[in-house]
Amino acid sequence: MTGSGPSHLSAEPRPAETDHWADWARGGPDWQWPSGKKVAVTLTFDVDAETAPYALGDEYVDRLSWISHARFSVVRGVPRILELFKRHGLKTTFFVPGWTAENYPHVVEAILEGGHEIGHHGYVHTRVDKASKDAQREEIERGFAALESVGAPRPTGYRNPMGEMTHETLGLIREYGFHYDSSFMSDDRPYIEKFGDVDVLELPWHWGLDDWPYFGYDGDFGGNVHAAGTWRQNQWDEFQQGLDERRNVNYVCHPEIIGRGYRFKHLERLLGDIVATDDAWIPTMTELAQHVEPKLRTAGSTRP
Repeated sequence: MTGSGPSHLSAEPRPAETDHWADWARGGPDWQWPSGKKVAVTLTFDVDAETAPYALGDEYVDRLSWISHARFSVVRGVPRILELFKRHGLKTTFFVPGWTAENYPHVVEAILEGGHEIGHHGYVHTRVDKASKDAQREEIERGFAALESVGAPRPTGYRNPMGEMTHETLGLIREYGFHYDSSFMSDDRPYIEKFGDVDVLELPWHWGLDDWPYFGYDGDFGGNVHAAGTWRQNQWDEFQQGLDERRNVNYVCHPEIIGRGYRFKHLERLLGDIVATDDAWIPTMTELAQHVEPKLRTAGSTRP
């Protein structure tokens, strides 16, 4: 029957970009990180603040205790993180929703004063696979406008809220001219993500390198409160494996999560141990994108 899909699906899955992935599988680049470093580490932060509960729906707008938990991000988490990076003389990338920027402009100011990059993270952290294309466009446009209204440079990098993407979102990323994205997981190295005639320079993430699955908890859904040492050991093991392969390791953290006392101590230890190896280049996401793009985009091909 026309329009039906196989087995339980109501529509045919889109064909895979077979030639693209087969070409990529034939060989990866020699990254040659700056200053002879052996691994590139991007330790990034999503400053969701109250947008995290707002993304769940109207019923959370008046959930004051839930909101206060999320607000910890900008009250305590970000200041601790900024001090830690200042101590090491490092710069990183903070992905900031527009609503957060509008309501906490002093936090944006502090991030910029530290020399850090601000990336685009929507407006109120809307889950795009549950939103219309018009709503997705509004998330991007209001996010830009909000960041620019508080003095942030126009972001060139995008990370999708809620860990999901759609074909419509990908098209909007191209339309609005983002240099890089950090929302996909097809590889654990920088690569070119491709769907049809749209591709994007991808700096990938993964749930296992995100603090939320380890510590995310609320009264409605429950969650996890793992020992922070388990999180740090897993992240360190990833660093060691990335070091062996001389690739990039991209960590994703949330200030309201990793900025809590005992967890922050393990963040301090993780970053300190990475720095102490003297093997890691620790750039902003834009610096990483600028370094890897020439190796990923050759004339007429996405193969390095």
